[in-house]
Order: sequence, then C-alpha cells, then structure tokens
Amino acid sequence: MKKRDPVLLAFGRNVRKRREANQLTQESLAEKAALDRTYISDIERGIRNLSMSTIVALAHALDCTVSELTQAIDR
Repeated sequence: MKKRDPVLLAFGRNVRKRREANQLTQESLAEKAALDRTYISDIERGIRNLSMSTIVALAHALDCTVSELTQAIDR
C-alpha cells in the first residue's frame, strides 16, 4: 500500500477541523462547494490531490481563506 502524502493528510485535517467548527456534514459541505460527498471524504482522508480551483471552492464554502486551509502545512 502506498504511503499517503503528509501534505494531503494535513490539508484534509484542516478541512475536517473547519467543517466541524462550522457544524457542517460532509454532505452539506459538498453541496456548498459543488462537489460530491465522497470527494469530501477522500479529501479529509488525504487521498485526493486537489486542484487550486477546488481548494478555492472549499475555502469559499467553509467561509475562510485558502491560507487558513493550508495553515501549518509543511513538508
């Protein structure tokens, strides 16, 4: 099994933390960001390598900035 990218795992944790702080389900976040719920799940588990436009859509849906979603992500 391939080891997951630590950057994607950290980003997924940030998304989950922000989603839970906003009291959103994965389904409601997916709807707000025009994404599929399973895609949100994959993001939070560090499986998906997102495009910049998807990151911006998530930030918008979570009412935060892109920099807040990428906070404390280092290689």
